[in-house]
Amino acid sequence: MKTESPFAIINVFSNDKISAKGNPSSVILLNDNLSDHDLQAIATELQQPATTFLWKTSKENEFRIRWFAPDAEIGLCGHGAMAATVFLSNEFSEIAQNGLKLIKNNTVIESGIEGENQHYTKMQNINRDSQSEPPAGLEAALGKKIVEHYATENKNIVVLEGEEELANMKPDFEALKEIDVFGYAVTATSSKNDDFVCRTLVPHVLQLEDHATGSTQAVLVDYWANRLNKSHLESRQLSPRGGYFNAHHQKDGFKLVANSYYRVKGTFHHH
Repeated sequence: MKTESPFAIINVFSNDKISAKGNPSSVILLNDNLSDHDLQAIATELQQPATTFLWKTSKENEFRIRWFAPDAEIGLCGHGAMAATVFLSNEFSEIAQNGLKLIKNNTVIESGIEGENQHYTKMQNINRDSQSEPPAGLEAALGKKIVEHYATENKNIVVLEGEEELANMKPDFEALKEIDVFGYAVTATSSKNDDFVCRTLVPHVLQLEDHATGSTQAVLVDYWANRLNKSHLESRQLSPRGGYFNAHHQKDGFKLVANSYYRVKGTFHHH
């Protein structure tokens, strides 16, 4: 039986002033959850960095959410959560005025409209361990001196000497694949008017390096807020597409504000 679902591809964490194109996510509003096989098949077909699936709960402002990359399900996808917020704010504008709740298992992400073409998500900080020695081979694989290293349950924090080192870094992904760490939030102080810069390396998945990553902010905002003694942090992701982030650090998490734009809007046909 054929069914139809509202569908979009939305770029989030964009900024025209610095030519940051942001990170695309396709978004599909389902009638109900589908099988893992079907969700993965759709994400593989669409070939976006993330495909965000949404379906309603019994409460009008709450939606279940799941994210899939072309090759696997994603546990936490910050740019997919932001894309979902933009999409739902467009589809259900009256409901979104009072805020939305995106529910993934036991995690609830509060989100909504911040201003004209601005949306927010509230995320938890991802805790980091105390400073530690980098894994064997990591410094050689990155080709840059590591100043600090912290393990986390998501992406390890790797601090380099400065923005130029980060921008010029040419990772050896084959070498990184030999290290049993999911990914790295590689970061340095900014040489511009913002606070820090970052890159996201995920050597064990198809993409290798992400465009603009909300979960990297969940790793880095608390680190930089404490280091710089600031609660409002602006940062850039130095990927080929470029990303721009505006974060407000709070005691147990942070509020992330983003600009975005639609690339595609239409209907997804299920077969």
